[in-house]
This record gives sequence, C-alpha cells and structure tokens, in this order.
Amino acid sequence: MEPDLFTAAAEERQEKDPTGSPLAVRMRPRTLDEVVGQQHLLKPGSPLRRLVGEGASGPAGPSSVILWGPPGTGKTTLAYVVSKATNKRFVELSAITAGVKEVRAVIDGARRAVGGYGKETVLFLDEIHRFSKAQQDSLLPAVENRWVTLIAATTENPYFSVISPLLSRSLLLTLEPLTDDDVRDLLRRALTDERGLGGAVTLPEDTEEHLLRIAGGDARRALTALEAAAGAALDKGEAEIALTTLEETVDRAAVKYDRDGDQHYDVASALIKSIRGSDVDAALHYLARMIEAGEDPRFIARRLMISASEDIGLADPNALQIAVAAAQAVAMIGFPEAALTLSHATIALALAPKSNAATTAIGAALDDVRKGHADPVPAHLRDSHYKGAGKLGHGQGYVYPHDLPEGIAAQQYAPDGLKERTYYTPTRHGAEARYADAVEWTRGHLGRKPS
Repeated sequence: MEPDLFTAAAEERQEKDPTGSPLAVRMRPRTLDEVVGQQHLLKPGSPLRRLVGEGASGPAGPSSVILWGPPGTGKTTLAYVVSKATNKRFVELSAITAGVKEVRAVIDGARRAVGGYGKETVLFLDEIHRFSKAQQDSLLPAVENRWVTLIAATTENPYFSVISPLLSRSLLLTLEPLTDDDVRDLLRRALTDERGLGGAVTLPEDTEEHLLRIAGGDARRALTALEAAAGAALDKGEAEIALTTLEETVDRAAVKYDRDGDQHYDVASALIKSIRGSDVDAALHYLARMIEAGEDPRFIARRLMISASEDIGLADPNALQIAVAAAQAVAMIGFPEAALTLSHATIALALAPKSNAATTAIGAALDDVRKGHADPVPAHLRDSHYKGAGKLGHGQGYVYPHDLPEGIAAQQYAPDGLKERTYYTPTRHGAEARYADAVEWTRGHLGRKPS
C-alpha cells in the first residue's frame, strides 16, 4: 500500500530525529555508492543503476528484478535506496501482510499514474516466496506490460519459490554473503557517523573480531549486536565496548541456515558428502550447524540411514544397524540428548570403510528393467503350488539347493536375456572383502562366467 498521511508523518519525524530508530535503520545507505558489498550488482549500466535513473527509459527501460540472497545482505537496503533516488512513484508491500487485493490496488494505481501524468511506478515486494502461486500470478500482467517495475526480495531459492512465468519476465540478481571486510567497514562507519553512534564508544580489535563472528555475514545482525553492546557499555559508563560486555549482550553466533530453503539441502548435502569422504571433523561441523539451527533430528537420522546403505553398504554391515538404532533413539528422546546419538552415528559412519557397490548394483538392475529387459521368469522357477501349475510346466526341473552338499544348485535363475548379466561388483574394502570372495565362489559354482 502507498504511505498514508500518518506513515508519511512518521517518516518525516524519523528523518528529523533518527535516534528513535534502530541502528540498522539509521545506517541504511542513502545512495548506491554508500552500499557495502554487492559491487557485482552496482557497476555502471547495471539494472539497479538504471532503476534509479542512471540509464535508458522507454522501450529500453529497466527490467523488473528479483533480489535473492541470505538475510542481512542488503535486499531491503537496495530497494530503500531506489525509493529515495528514483524519480518514479515508489510503493512497498510485504508478502507477509499483503494479498491479491493489495497487489491489484497498486497495479490499478500504477495504471492511473502512468496514464494520468506519465509517472512510472516501482513496486517493492518483500519476501515474495511467501506469496502463493495465485498471488504471484496476479503480478504477471503488470510486469509483462510494464505497468510497474517490480523489485522482489527473497531469501529462498527463486527456482523453488517463484513461479516460472514471473522468473522469465524478471532479471534474477543474486546477492552474495557479505565478507568480514564488508561488515567491518559498516561497523566502523556506524561507530563514527552522526546517524549512528557518533563516536560515543570505541570498538577494540578483539571485540570487533568477535562481533564479526557473531554477525555471520549479516549486516543487520552486526548492527543490532553493536547497538546492544554499545548501550550496555554506556550504561556502565564505559567509552569502550569490552569483549566481556559484548559476550554478555549476545551469547550466540548466527547460523546461516534456513530449514525451509535451499540451505537446508546444502548443509544436509555437505554432511553426507563429508561422511562419504571420511572427514569426520567436517561431518561433525555440518551436524552441529543442523542441530544449532533446530533441524528435525528425525530428518538428520533419515539421511544417516540412507548414507549407511548408499556409501558404506557391506564394507561395514554394522553401519546400517547403527544408523537405524540412532533413528529409533532420536525419535524416542529428541533434542538436546539426541545430539549425542546423532554424533555417535555420524562418527561411526564417517570412519567406516566405504563401498557404493550396493548402490551401483541396484542402479544397474533398475536401469535394465526400465529399458525393457524383463524376459519371462524361467519355467522351473515359477510358482508350482496352485492347481494346474504342473500342466503348464511350472516348477518342473527345479533343483532344491538344500538337497545338495554345498547348498548351491547350478541352474539358471535369471531370465534368458540376462543370464550372464552381473550387477554386484563388490570392493575389497573392510568387511566387503569376504563378500567379494563369496561372489567369486558362488558364481563359479553356478557355472557363471567370472565377472
């Protein structure tokens, strides 16, 4: 919705006396040149430069953009700069509170503005991933006909959370996590700038380094923590923010993890790949990130069970038993104690000998079946228990392996077209070495060619 009289008055008061606003709000850049980081998006001629009037208009005007990046990397800041710098009509909506009705009201207002007095509209839509498909569909005509120039912000992978028609009509701009140098520059600016702390406190090097760790590349979190620590220091009558003061104020570092977004899958993938690579320390790091972010322990346990068969298999037959036991245990006890069980299982799997032979074996067998290699079951293997089966020749000639001294009957088991096909190729890693010997021996006794 466009600002009403009361909103405009509040913004005017904030500009005259910004001290009542959070530090992160007060330190928002006023121009693109003040933006920290994201220099790959701020080059001359870039879409954001064109949005603030540094480029062509008309048929070659700026495109709608989708800003995708982690929290605190500057998505809202960039939209704020555009709102201050552009000579266009600027409207802001949040997908948390707005719906189709509000979107249509903005679009109608934009059409009247461009038709009545030639004023173009920029619509900033925050957290677009919270919009349903139908709500995102309502934006399409306005974006396609350029009734509005859309700036949409999201922390989630837009290929999962934004409909394809809207993606194809917009430029996707990816914001990178801020580096420690970026955040350090912002903190030092906030310490001295009159809009910020105006030199009221100083920040020693050890406190600054800890603050950077706490921030985790999130500018908003860094400024929020700085403001809280500065307030605590001033309350004590101290002009320097001591490390102990910061630790008392903020006791935990940020975890870059979104349980509903792509980071959920990225960290889970890194956990499994670290286990596969036998790096127990890396595996424990990613496990800790998932635990600290509040991931469902059952999800972690399911991934470990998959890893036990996918990457370890018969190289350590106990791996699956450990993973299954861990899954049963975490379902019963939950966090925080489940962290111990998940650590137990992760360490065991990471240090186990590895084999993907079971994975490749079923993959090759499924591939043959999907390609149509499914000849009839040999007659001597077919069910012979029902009436009339004998007349069809079912079960005739079948040799019962338990009647033979070695328990191996040299008869054809696979369909005709696959009788020489081999799927399982065991490694000689760990316990699978004995399975490799067993495969060689049994295939020889079955009259099969060596694999």
